[in-house]
Amino acid sequence: MTLNLFDQFMSPTYLGIPLIAIALTLPSILILTPTSRHQNNRLMSLQSWFIKTFTQQLLTPLNQGGHKWAMILASLMMFILTLNIMGLLPYTFTPTTQLSLNMGLAVPLWLATVIIGLRNQPTAALGHLLPEGTPALLIPILIVIETISLFIRPLALGVRLTANLTAGHLLIQLISTATITLAPTMTTVAMLTATLLVLLTLLEVAVAIIQAYVFVLLLSLYLQENV
Repeated sequence: MTLNLFDQFMSPTYLGIPLIAIALTLPSILILTPTSRHQNNRLMSLQSWFIKTFTQQLLTPLNQGGHKWAMILASLMMFILTLNIMGLLPYTFTPTTQLSLNMGLAVPLWLATVIIGLRNQPTAALGHLLPEGTPALLIPILIVIETISLFIRPLALGVRLTANLTAGHLLIQLISTATITLAPTMTTVAMLTATLLVLLTLLEVAVAIIQAYVFVLLLSLYLQENV
């Protein structure tokens, strides 16, 4: 019996081995690897079509310099998407509900976009901290505000992903517990909550896909400002 609703988000260990380390290796196993065959199977063709379509849509607003990030962004999208979807299966652990993991992904990638901007176009990168035509009295205040907003970006990336997945998992657990509790005494109400649980599970699948896309999309927008 779960003593605390947040126990499901603790990083479990088995025989001293953290299961989050095993969960992080599964996407590399589940994602298909292209072969030298002239004709791929259906799953491989579907995966290739998805990656190609996603990469084209993501890189269309970027100039030629940003296209070097195509492999990183596509791999990150597949990695987070696989972890999110696998976390909806029974008796599984969702690594992306851990803020430490999400921040570990967000901070280095965000910092890489900032460093690229400072290296390639330092004037334009620093110019984002002060909009053109700002009155002299507001210059110090705006610089402080824009600097804070710049450093909040990786925090927003990590917290957004963590909060959305955590809230969804909590709702599923609460409604499933209510369904099991009401089943012996109030069958009609239990059927309604079970229907709501199915609809919520479908919504969580959509949230898992959307949040992976939003995470990578925001990174591409940060990259667009610095290339």
